[in-house]
Amino acid sequence: MSTSNLVISTLAGKAVLITGASTGIGAALAKAFAAQGAWVGLHYKSSADAAKALAQSIEAEGGKVALVHADASLSGELARAVDETAAAFGRLDGLINNAGGMVARQPYQEWTDELYDAVMDLNARSVLSASHAAIPHLKLNGGFIINTTSIAARNGAGNGAGLYGSSKAFISNVTRGMA
Repeated sequence: MSTSNLVISTLAGKAVLITGASTGIGAALAKAFAAQGAWVGLHYKSSADAAKALAQSIEAEGGKVALVHADASLSGELARAVDETAAAFGRLDGLINNAGGMVARQPYQEWTDELYDAVMDLNARSVLSASHAAIPHLKLNGGFIINTTSIAARNGAGNGAGLYGSSKAFISNVTRGMA
């Protein structure tokens, strides 16, 4: 094989925590990073069976996985998840803040403090909490943070998803600020 056809992954041997990694976009990210040789901290909350199946699939392909259970809406639990991932791999090189969700659809005229807190804690606070906990680890070897958001951040969301869209717009702005 000529060196011009050789692709060397810059992710090989890098430890990456992906929040919300058991299903959907997070699971696709976990598979993609593992395929590039990254060690994957696979965070989940309620989808334990899906997380375990994904971990087994990645390990069957020769990948390295650390399963990490935590409630993303609670800062202390996410900090623990970050530290557990770093301890499992002896390092942390990347964080992908992917955990999030709609929680519930409510028109603006019907929202409650409880819904606001649930949406903002899951979608916004989780990004700040995980990033805050990860930054000291990431500074050791140089690292990266990737935040996922939604088209709802740009179009205002609809059909009772305004709080969700607003929380994702918050993430977009936090990402620019962190950069």
